[in-house]
Amino acid sequence: MKTDNEASGLEKRLRIALVTETYLPEVNGVAITIGRMVHGLCERGHDIHLIRPRQHRNDDAALDSNYRETLVKGMPIPGYPELKSGLPAKGMLLRLWQKERPDVVHIATEGPLGWSALAAAKKLGIPASTDFHTNFHSYTRHYGVGLLKWPIAAYLRHFHNKAACTLVPTHELQKQLADEGYRNVEVVSRGVDTALFNPSRRSAELRASWGAGENSPVVMLVSRLAAEKNLGLAIEAFYQMRKLNPDAKMVLVGDGPARAGLEKQHPDILFAGMQKGERLAEHFASGDIFIYPSTTETFGNVTMEAMASGLATIAYDYAAARQHIVNDASGVLVPLGDEQVFILQATLLIADMERVARLRRAAHEAVRLQGWDHIMSQMEAMLFKTLHTEGDSHAQPEFAAATD
Repeated sequence: MKTDNEASGLEKRLRIALVTETYLPEVNGVAITIGRMVHGLCERGHDIHLIRPRQHRNDDAALDSNYRETLVKGMPIPGYPELKSGLPAKGMLLRLWQKERPDVVHIATEGPLGWSALAAAKKLGIPASTDFHTNFHSYTRHYGVGLLKWPIAAYLRHFHNKAACTLVPTHELQKQLADEGYRNVEVVSRGVDTALFNPSRRSAELRASWGAGENSPVVMLVSRLAAEKNLGLAIEAFYQMRKLNPDAKMVLVGDGPARAGLEKQHPDILFAGMQKGERLAEHFASGDIFIYPSTTETFGNVTMEAMASGLATIAYDYAAARQHIVNDASGVLVPLGDEQVFILQATLLIADMERVARLRRAAHEAVRLQGWDHIMSQMEAMLFKTLHTEGDSHAQPEFAAATD
């Protein structure tokens, strides 16, 4: 019997060096996506060598049949103290890859470790691809460093243009980056674990712990609790929704630097903290309406997780929402950045619970077949395409000496 690789014409078992500055069990969209990628590629028989910062002092490098890790030094990221940025490591990577040369290098993050990996790969002539996961330059206005927006944007473009290709999750982002001067931008979408995120995980017991009865609408937000997530708009929308339905509850799932202040300011909102795995899926499915006003996403995995869980989702019309929501058929889309319309649409939604029920059913159906297996086929194909890339992508990068 032919393997999946043989059936698709991809018969080579790849040796993949995957470099990332965040990884499981850290809870963020990049770490979760990279975890899915590693699992999927290992299942397809490829050898994965993951290089990442040490997360804790007693962190041990994993070793399995076709998966192993190399841990490097890291430092906390400003504003994200629980996450690490890898320190420059070009020399170490050169020695490592000269000894055990990978077929292809895939770089998931653009920090010092990612830059070192790109420089080392290009010096050794190893094909390299990158991911564009996070709009760091869009975060600057939320942290009082707006003057850094353009230098950061220029660095990101320079970084990604040194790779053979840059992978993005949507055609919308592909066009945006191409318009900004990025070259060789390719789309590899994102999936959702529909066995985990499913309406069947709804829990009357959990809802009761929130003070929500069978007919009490629960407004959910699952997010990192940080300035760039536009949490103030979500809370203002909920207060306007509650004027129309006083039984409504709001549950915020997640943690982050804004949590303490928000809990103090809004004692009537339930803060459920960080949730993972089945417990996270249970929280999702026990809500009714998912409200997501972030304007800084490259994709927004939580949008698909909410839809798969059967929540009526209201979000700005871009990223995952644009890709998977049909307005007023499987959710509600709002013109990007229009806060007044966002609040209006949220109030109109909660005023019609029959509409909420219809959208909940349609949301689950809309992403029911968006599992990870098809996405991993796309990823595998792009790695093979990168492997056969020749020419300018193998040139020595500018400024390489400054990275180590």
